[in-house]
Amino acid sequence: MNPELRAKCDRIQRRSLIIGAVFLVASVLDGIRVPEQFFRSYLLGFIFWIGLPLGCAAFLMIHYLTGGDWGLPVKQPLEAGVRTLPLLLLFLVPLLFALPRLFAWARPGDLAADPILQYKHVYLNVPFFLVREAIYFAVWLWNAQRLTHWSSELYRTGDPTIEDRLQQMSGPGLIFYGLTITFFSIDWVMSLEPHWFSTIFGMIFMVLEVQVAIAFVILMSRLVGAYEPVSTTISAVRFIDLGNLLLTFVMLWAYLAFSQFLIIWSGDLLKEIPWYASRAERGWSIIAVFLILFFFAVPFVLLLMRGIKGRLNALSAVSALLMLAGFVDIYWMIVPSFHPGAPRFYLLDFLLPVGLGACWFAFYLEQLKKHPLLPPQSAVIQQEFASGD
Repeated sequence: MNPELRAKCDRIQRRSLIIGAVFLVASVLDGIRVPEQFFRSYLLGFIFWIGLPLGCAAFLMIHYLTGGDWGLPVKQPLEAGVRTLPLLLLFLVPLLFALPRLFAWARPGDLAADPILQYKHVYLNVPFFLVREAIYFAVWLWNAQRLTHWSSELYRTGDPTIEDRLQQMSGPGLIFYGLTITFFSIDWVMSLEPHWFSTIFGMIFMVLEVQVAIAFVILMSRLVGAYEPVSTTISAVRFIDLGNLLLTFVMLWAYLAFSQFLIIWSGDLLKEIPWYASRAERGWSIIAVFLILFFFAVPFVLLLMRGIKGRLNALSAVSALLMLAGFVDIYWMIVPSFHPGAPRFYLLDFLLPVGLGACWFAFYLEQLKKHPLLPPQSAVIQQEFASGD
């Protein structure tokens, strides 16, 4: 890594660690007063931040499958995100001790009083839940280790057969990603309201994670793009490619979210409609309108403009908006399960996501500094990037 860029990353990393430590200590102190809210806010932060390494892994596998040149300038930022998965496993641990505080199906009293929970108890029970979480993380960590290991070997040796290996791994990897994310989203988010279900919910989570991951690596490209060797490799054409991919996922998210809403609302079934009813009333409707505008309509219009996609500053601004809106989307899915009447702001809903995110970002920068930002053996590719071929 460029020494100037390394020094800048070191400064940002130190600040991130300080912010993370301060916010987490403040969260613990406030959480002693309201432990129920502490774990609810912790769940909100955990669900958002785990989407970054998982989305990076999925986007990286899409790159290996397609072989597009658009992925090479952001390949190392993506891999650095994938290598943060062990930290998310550490973040998971506190939640495992708080399941009865979060889920009705984990409380014996609620289970005994609810026939539907008893019917679903075969799946929604604590021992099986813990087994599933172990399976998810085992699959994710194993896949992440294989992707990053063989990518490092490709950088080290330049052996073209390794590219074929990575491509062959990525197809099954995306299938396992889809399966695990589907059940993970059911376990941690859908089962907060266990009477409700949706067959599209897992797909929405997959698209949401990849969309936020693309936005994040575009922002990281702005951080590293002013320094060699990246400054001579990322042309406007590459950012237009990334902007087009981001636009694709913006449209896909909107299509899936609207399809889920349309199917459930038109069906008008008593066991399905309350999930949307509680999120379309009082102050929650304002958040729903915010998502329609800023997670779809505004980014959609902006990303149609070639001039926006070709300028890093403008594209970074759209990416930052999408990351913020992605967090609001997760907030809108999780928090009404605990406060269906009207939104209630808790300081912990800000402190914990920021604290976890600052620690995650510091760890991310550490992973980014460990590897070259571009293939060191590929000067020809750098020239091709610069020319936009």
